[in-house]
Amino acid sequence: MFRRALGGLTVAVLAVVMLGARDPNRRFEKLGHEMICACGCGQVLLECNHVSCPSSGPMIGELHDQLDGTAPGSLGPSATDASILNVFVAKYGPTVLASPIRGGFDDVAWIAPITVFLVGIFGTALVVRLWVRRRHALHPAVPSALPVDDTLRDRIRRETEY
Repeated sequence: MFRRALGGLTVAVLAVVMLGARDPNRRFEKLGHEMICACGCGQVLLECNHVSCPSSGPMIGELHDQLDGTAPGSLGPSATDASILNVFVAKYGPTVLASPIRGGFDDVAWIAPITVFLVGIFGTALVVRLWVRRRHALHPAVPSALPVDDTLRDRIRRETEY
C-alpha cells in the first residue's frame, strides 16, 4: 500500500515538473502561428510557401532574434509573447496578427460577432411571436357547434361519397 502511494506521488511530481518545462521551439511555433506573412499572401508566417518569399525569411529570422534577445531593441529572452507581437505590430502594422490581441478597441472584433448572433436570434424570436399573435387576433376561433340542419348534412354526405 505504501509503495503504491509512493509510486503515485512520484508520478504526480514528475508530471508537474515536466509540464512546467518550457520548450523554446514550442514558443517559436506558437508565436509564428499567431502572425501573418507580410508579403500579402494572407498565410500564417510559418506556413508561407511562396518560393523566394521576400518577407517570410526575414520575419522568421527576426522572430528568432526577438526570442533569443539578440535583436536590436529587443526586450531580451524574458520578453512576453504580447510584447514580441507588439514589436511586430509596430514594424509591420496590425495586419501582421492572425487574430487581434485582446484589449482596447480590438475587443470589438471578439464581441461584435457574438452580439450580432444573439441579437439576430432574439430578433427572429420576437418577429415570430408577433406574427403568431397577429394571426390569432385576425382569425377568431371558430365556434365548435355550428347549427347545421339535416338537409345540409345529407347534401354534404352525397357530395363527398365516391
